[in-house]
Amino acid sequence: MLRPAMTAAVAAALLGVPAPGAAADPYGTPPPDKIVIDVVTVNGSGCPAGTANVAVSPDNTAFTVSYSDYVAQVGVGSKPTDMRKNCQLSLNVHVPQGFTYAVARADYRGFAHLEKGAAGLERANYYFQGMQQTAFVNHPFAGPLNDNWQASDSTDIDALVYAPCGAMRFLNINTELRVDAGTSDTARTTSFLAMDSTDGNISTLYRFAWKQCPAA
Repeated sequence: MLRPAMTAAVAAALLGVPAPGAAADPYGTPPPDKIVIDVVTVNGSGCPAGTANVAVSPDNTAFTVSYSDYVAQVGVGSKPTDMRKNCQLSLNVHVPQGFTYAVARADYRGFAHLEKGAAGLERANYYFQGMQQTAFVNHPFAGPLNDNWQASDSTDIDALVYAPCGAMRFLNINTELRVDAGTSDTARTTSFLAMDSTDGNISTLYRFAWKQCPAA
């Protein structure tokens, strides 16, 4: 199960920086051939049609999901349904023959404006088609807050869940943003939580762990 914690050694492995005394990358060597990710379905109030895109890194170690309309808010100018936004992605990850993968880490970033008394929440889970869903990993935020935010979910090596070898299983990613007005004055103020970046898009980075499948 992904959890919001990581050791220095795990962080170094995920970020491509050798940890002290480290030998081989514990998250495996990426396949030499390029991988392709097809977006099968995109559903949710946080990712209307045409607002989510997927790009794979050149070295096959990660992929990025970019959004352009993923904001939860309460207060002035908000509808009751705006307090919770979600996005459900189903991805078909085409990997070279003989390899399989797991999602080792997910990095989220955004901007939060939370009035005093308000609170926000970012949460996510990840699972392969036909397999048991993992529990949601929650990252809470408390007002007053008016700043960029960043959150990471990571998995210990022995807890990684890999796609079954030789079977096509879509990777499902569920994310959610929530804002609770709490004791803030919603008649005069607005609180919001967004996943965003300086170019106006919301970029979430998912990092792969790789291993070779047993010979048939």
